[in-house]
Amino acid sequence: MISSSNFFKQSIVEIFMMNNLFKSIGLVFISSLFLSQSVFAEVGFGKPGEPVNLVVGYQPYYTESWSGVVINGKKLWKKHLPSGSKVDFEIGLQGSVIVGKMLGEKNHIGYMGDMPSIVASMREKQVDLRMISVLGTSKQQCNIFLVPNNAPQFSSGIEAVKWMDGKRIAAPHGACTDRFALLAFEQAGIKPSKYLNQNIENITKNLEAGKISGAAIWEPTASKIEMLGIARRAATGADFEGDDAGDAGFLVMMNEIIQTRPDVHRGWLEAELDAQLFLADTDNANEVAKMADDQTEGMDRKILWASLYRDENRVNKLTLDFVFNDKVRNMLNASAAFLAGKKKFGKRTTLRPQAVYDEVARQVLADRGLKSPLGKIDGVPLSEYRP
Repeated sequence: MISSSNFFKQSIVEIFMMNNLFKSIGLVFISSLFLSQSVFAEVGFGKPGEPVNLVVGYQPYYTESWSGVVINGKKLWKKHLPSGSKVDFEIGLQGSVIVGKMLGEKNHIGYMGDMPSIVASMREKQVDLRMISVLGTSKQQCNIFLVPNNAPQFSSGIEAVKWMDGKRIAAPHGACTDRFALLAFEQAGIKPSKYLNQNIENITKNLEAGKISGAAIWEPTASKIEMLGIARRAATGADFEGDDAGDAGFLVMMNEIIQTRPDVHRGWLEAELDAQLFLADTDNANEVAKMADDQTEGMDRKILWASLYRDENRVNKLTLDFVFNDKVRNMLNASAAFLAGKKKFGKRTTLRPQAVYDEVARQVLADRGLKSPLGKIDGVPLSEYRP
């Protein structure tokens, strides 16, 4: 077993990523409340057909958003944006960082999980941001329960969560893991003695030390903790009923681009579609893992591969939806209701109608003769990994 100290040394970038998401979102938006709408002038993206300069915030440390990794790694945007365009990719170590940069008009396009995407789309008085496409959906990306290695062997994920009754359980509160953990507790009919708000650094140390009996966490960190022998996987969203047991990643764009550069809006969606089709083809698994390896630090390539392609029971790891179909809408509504309950929208309790704008994505899909979902990645045993 690798000690927690060595684990942290090889994961320094990842550790910075794991600050409490809920607190970070709160800090970003409390400060933004003091900025009037007039502070934010138009960025100015030029006229249709002209070269454009874009800054894209993305999360190579969040597996569900890896279409951004593929677009960056393969430079797919060059095929679809006007000649002479320039795109800079900036790593956001958590979704709230990208939200903050988009509200400050420093990132123009963002690859994020459902929680930060929803919150961003509700801050139109600062900057009008829209969810324009679905990166993917899963019940095994932001919804994984880990338990200490000395925990009992469970016959099912439900049994594992029932075992957590009356015990100390942790998750980063306010994130997709938080919503999943609460749903799992409800479906299993249990109540932990304490449900702790912890970041990944503390979760890792406390699992190894036996100070907590379980934790909900996301990929690829879940695979890293598991494959380094620190803890083991006991349950995922696949063990629970309903679309709201899953989660989603969304592509967010400034409305200024949508309104003034329809060629850029469509061009980026064409590149996103290319990336999702590439991900959906499991023959590309090793190339995807290599691109993720090239764009991260402290993550072994085998672990990165496992976060997207491994499941010993061959259960679905990721579905490439591209547009907001009925399943995604159900997930979106569940996440929005969760955030509204935490007063993240002020007095509003539902999404504003303009938060989702996927009409162009639907047109891109139709023009290619494709339908949602584009494909599904079902996991394979780790023994099938071929470096």
